[in-house]
Amino acid sequence: MNDFTRPPMAETMPIGRMLQTLRGLSDAQIDEIVAYQRSHGLQFGEAAVALRLASDDDIVGLISKQFHYPYDARSDAAALPAELVVVKNPFSEGAELIRDLRTQLTMGPMRQAGAGRLLAVASGQSGDGKTFVAANLAAAFSQLGARTLLIDANMRQPRVGPLFGAARDSAGLSMILSGRAVKHAFHQAQSLPNLFVLPAGPIPPNPQELLQGAAFELLLDELRRDFAYVVIDTPAGDAGADYRMVAARADAVLVVARQDHTPYRSLAQVVKTLERGPAGLAGVVMNRY
Repeated sequence: MNDFTRPPMAETMPIGRMLQTLRGLSDAQIDEIVAYQRSHGLQFGEAAVALRLASDDDIVGLISKQFHYPYDARSDAAALPAELVVVKNPFSEGAELIRDLRTQLTMGPMRQAGAGRLLAVASGQSGDGKTFVAANLAAAFSQLGARTLLIDANMRQPRVGPLFGAARDSAGLSMILSGRAVKHAFHQAQSLPNLFVLPAGPIPPNPQELLQGAAFELLLDELRRDFAYVVIDTPAGDAGADYRMVAARADAVLVVARQDHTPYRSLAQVVKTLERGPAGLAGVVMNRY
């Protein structure tokens, strides 16, 4: 694997000075913001927005920079999608729920795994929001400053690669497991210096056999040494036994269900199957996205 760049030092400049540089504000305008902040009992950023001397995006971006919290404020074609809430809207309720889930995992089922903690994310059927949870969790782990890898092991209906801007036919997991020498299979996520993505690669005719083979286990052993966290997006349960092959090699498995979408029978079957497997069942998340 490659050596990875250390994250830059956190910004130490006060937010008022940062905003002044960004917006070209005068000292008198900064004093006006401070006076409004004190008289109305607001945060500095809230006061600046109320006075129309800054936008919400300005403040979120500056706070993210000040506390070294990777954030993507872009709105062009290369920007990350809104689905990645911890990156696009990091101070929203949805992002906070993802961070809370991250804390529960790191303080619970993944705490004993040591270095290279590996989490598989599973669901009973497609459309449950499994990729949404896996991608946001991986991004949230990387925001801790830990080198994190997100693997798309769904070699039937892959979504992770395109979510992060990789072409659907780009090099990825299927090529590595089939024994082909692969360059540039690992992609660094835009705006997230500690997150790397391994797409599914070209869709193979034998995904289950590739996941069950020794090459997959050897690959995961190597990746454990290179990354602090590895999150794997698995195929849905209704696609066959692929998810069981992945779960068997994980430290913990998180099951995702979607409100008003996932049938109880489908969820119960996946949970029952995983409970009999070697990996610890981290729990079930009800997705409302």
